[in-house]
Amino acid sequence: MASFYEFHQRHGVALGELLTRWRPGRRGGSWQSFLANLGARPERHRAISLRVERRPPRELIQAEMTALIDACDWLRDKFLLSLLRVTGLRIGEALGLRHEDLDARRRLVVVRPRENVNRARAKTWSREVPADAELFRLYSDYLHEEYGLLDCDHVFVNLWGSPIGEPMSYASVDRLVRRLRDRTGIAFSPHLFRHSYATGLLRRGVAAEVVQHLHGHASISTTVDTYSHLGVEDARRALAAAGFLDESATAEPIA
Repeated sequence: MASFYEFHQRHGVALGELLTRWRPGRRGGSWQSFLANLGARPERHRAISLRVERRPPRELIQAEMTALIDACDWLRDKFLLSLLRVTGLRIGEALGLRHEDLDARRRLVVVRPRENVNRARAKTWSREVPADAELFRLYSDYLHEEYGLLDCDHVFVNLWGSPIGEPMSYASVDRLVRRLRDRTGIAFSPHLFRHSYATGLLRRGVAAEVVQHLHGHASISTTVDTYSHLGVEDARRALAAAGFLDESATAEPIA
């Protein structure tokens, strides 16, 4: 039956009324007395759920990420976007970072779930994400040139807007994103850095289990489902890198 409705939906038939039905309204928890429905107003419910094609989010290419970082006026903002680029952190995880979470000696960024006054949060367990030396050089420049003697354990703080020295908020990031969109003409969100990071790893042949850990996904199925848009050319490159395809050989013409 669902296939019948899906066929007509693909061919432009309006199915709104066909796919809904009325039933008595419900209140409260799962248990209801046998008289609970008397006097309750009927509610509309979908009778059949149709599969909706999920479009993968757009990726940021390397040139776009570089342009966005270069368009930042301040080292704090350059460091924030660079961090998202090379670690794939969620924006909430980045805003919740403390100085103790950046291990320059081991070149690690540690994500720890905490209660934060700016309401930033890490969704999953603690994890360590490797980063490159350039990111930590930028962090050092940010501390010396802009952070200075501010007394705060958060990495990202208000440097100019009130209250100065307090942890940076989601609203501040939103204002930064809008400024950079206007300045560069690039439509982006902080999450696109995360998506592009994971996609780039998978395209380079990094195992899905590794990407799952770096991304902080609770299940590997989340990683696989989210990045199922990788195409046949990605598979070809991975097979060639693993030695299963000889890309140097020329295919013989078919007679």
